[in-house]
Amino acid sequence: MAVLQIRTLPDPVLRQKAKTVRRIDDSIQKLIDDMIDTLRADPNRAGLAATQVGVPLRIAVIEVPEHELITLINPEIIKKEGERIVQEGCLSIPGCYGEIKRAVTVKVKAKDRYGKEFRLKAEGLLAQALEQEIEHLDGILYIDHLESPEKLFKIETVQKP
Repeated sequence: MAVLQIRTLPDPVLRQKAKTVRRIDDSIQKLIDDMIDTLRADPNRAGLAATQVGVPLRIAVIEVPEHELITLINPEIIKKEGERIVQEGCLSIPGCYGEIKRAVTVKVKAKDRYGKEFRLKAEGLLAQALEQEIEHLDGILYIDHLESPEKLFKIETVQKP
């Protein structure tokens, strides 16, 4: 297992539409394990899409407080409900966050790492993470949802003496 390099803008892989996973073999299992290690290596994370590590396949991993790790293969959002304003950041756009609209609840269908199909209804941070990671797999970044450039903010870092 390994921590993979996170791709950042303007890397073109972030704008690619990821390909459907046809077979879940050992190479896919290794990629999932490496993605989990990569996700857990950054304390300010909620999810990671395979495109963010340079692999254009429809795979994402999500781990948010109060929920177990979720692995999604070929995920798709089947329903969104409501609308709320959230502050969102992304490992592929370091040093920034934006204020955007996200759904209150989302329903998703996907396969787990063993190929078993499942459906999940989520709200709050989990819904937000699901939306963001699935959009990554379609080449969409949270900055594409900004209503104006004024809704994008730099993260101020404090230098210790």
